[in-house]
Amino acid sequence: MRSRADTSGARLDVDQSPDVAARPKLARAFLRVGLAVAFAFAATWLSSAMERVAVVSPPVAERSGSAAPSHEAPLPPLVEPGNVESVASYELTAHLDPVAHEIVGDGTLRFVNVSSAPLHELYVHLYLNAFDGDESVFMRRDGAGFRGSGALSANGRIEVGRFFVREMGVDVWPEKPSTDGDPKDRTDIRVPLPRAIAPGETIHVDMRFLSKLPSVFLRTGFAGSFHMVGQWFPKLAKLEPDGRWAHFPFDRFSEFYADFGDYDVTVDVPEAFVVGATGGLVDEKTESGRRVVRYREKAIHDFAFTAWDRFQEKRAEADGVELRCLFPPGHEESADAELEATRRGLAAFGELYGAYPYRELTIVHPPEAAAEAGGMEYPTLITTGGPWWLPRSGTRALELLTLHELAHQWFYGLVATNENASPFLDEGLTTFAAGSAAELIYRDRPLTPLLPISVGAGERIYAKGVASRAPVASAAPGFASGSDYARLVYYRTTTILRTLDLVFPGSATRALRLYARRHRFGHPGPADLEASFSDPEARAALHAALFDEASIDLRVMPFEAGAHEATVTRKGTLALPVLVEMTDVTGEVHRTRWNGAGSSTTVTSDRPILSVVADPEGDILLDENLLDNGFRLDRPSSPRLFFTALFGSSLVTQGVLP
Repeated sequence: MRSRADTSGARLDVDQSPDVAARPKLARAFLRVGLAVAFAFAATWLSSAMERVAVVSPPVAERSGSAAPSHEAPLPPLVEPGNVESVASYELTAHLDPVAHEIVGDGTLRFVNVSSAPLHELYVHLYLNAFDGDESVFMRRDGAGFRGSGALSANGRIEVGRFFVREMGVDVWPEKPSTDGDPKDRTDIRVPLPRAIAPGETIHVDMRFLSKLPSVFLRTGFAGSFHMVGQWFPKLAKLEPDGRWAHFPFDRFSEFYADFGDYDVTVDVPEAFVVGATGGLVDEKTESGRRVVRYREKAIHDFAFTAWDRFQEKRAEADGVELRCLFPPGHEESADAELEATRRGLAAFGELYGAYPYRELTIVHPPEAAAEAGGMEYPTLITTGGPWWLPRSGTRALELLTLHELAHQWFYGLVATNENASPFLDEGLTTFAAGSAAELIYRDRPLTPLLPISVGAGERIYAKGVASRAPVASAAPGFASGSDYARLVYYRTTTILRTLDLVFPGSATRALRLYARRHRFGHPGPADLEASFSDPEARAALHAALFDEASIDLRVMPFEAGAHEATVTRKGTLALPVLVEMTDVTGEVHRTRWNGAGSSTTVTSDRPILSVVADPEGDILLDENLLDNGFRLDRPSSPRLFFTALFGSSLVTQGVLP
């Protein structure tokens, strides 16, 4: 597994400016992907649009549904960082060796037993051990269809040399640490204690450790002299109120879960390196050819940093938040786009979910050779990514990525859910929030110059056809493949929420607003999200779609000339109210609402019927097949067959999921 990634030649490739000769090759590769995605969108849009031309009469003036109800639950006051209980706080020093790609770390963990039970053991995550060979839970899992499916060229690991509990006077680190029930994995370590920690008791653990970074791989690692340092220290698992530890081996589809605390971290790097990190910079100095920077932050649950000797930097300010963007040479336009998207995103998310509570936010755009470090979130620090020419492509891809990672500051950072047990509460809610913000912020220009495709339409492509593969609300280890994980967690979650927002006007937007504010600096679960929906019908539909693999497929059954009635059927167990539009032979339009009960409904007319359309305004984005949602007597059936085949071609691009 160790090989040429440690050679100077590998570093040279990364440290060079974008190679002019390599640009056409990169451009062709991204162009192929872009055209494939555009074709998928085109196929989907055309199949739906052309079918609607065949069956839908001119639109009526009013939108289906009504204005959002005025009875909205009062919003709770916003909790600020200074009022958050510190459970697991860290004071650490990290000395980076950029040649060996190692961090020598030491410091102190201050831990308070805030549970109701005495604790006889601790659980500590050593996430970098996921990359130490091929036998960890992480590396045994097939990541096909999702990021991080390549091969490591250099392993990573954490070695703990000291874990001394002051109050007990003993080093408690086990002699042969391993994950419970899996001796081949060392990412989830049980640490027995010589005596129990009583409820309310505080302990201090002095630690010393060595962290070896892998070649950049799914969030963390090195590429040449570039270093993205995530999950690099022994990290205490999350303590639940009843005294249980929420601990788990590092799964390929899982992220993290931890208690809030105060962090004070000093990073020591060679003088030529620029550092970006979680928190606010409180001190910086140079001594003996080294740059020493110190960061602090209250009420966070993780700390990451990056260091590179070729970073460029731009700064901005947004409503009192200091924005800093670190990027490779040649990516100035990317930095400008990311800073502007962040500025606008902070305003949009702050209005809905409560103001961003920290004074700083760092945006890291990794070099293209370290793409696996991009598209990730940490408290007060996000990573983006993409080729140098992306801002010139005419798409909003970079802005969408930036907004997604920024939204994680709420739906990961402030609303700190268990990302192993309920990944949809992290990635699904974030995808919905970011897409909604993008359509609001960039409503003046389409997200792609090729077609007027909405974010919701793009998400729908990947959400259809997967409902029966696993419950959306599955734990991370419950997904069979990376494709299933991505399509269900990211795209089906957001398509569920968008459907509810249209069918029960504004219900998901209001619920998410209440949820984010009510559970700010909390650790909510799926039941808390459900409880945020005030409409019982919407709440029941949400539960069925998340937990019961519920789906819906509407169809208007063909009828004969002269018929005075028509039937609309529903396949699947997801019952939603449906607007049905009927046009008679005189051109008069009638609309009725089917409550969704039962498997079918019949609409009748005093005059012969010309056409019937179920869900004419496309509110039910979860509908598995839009092509049979209408029937009209005076249109041939051949376009339907053609565009059905065309729509199938869009599935070819499903391998380009994030």
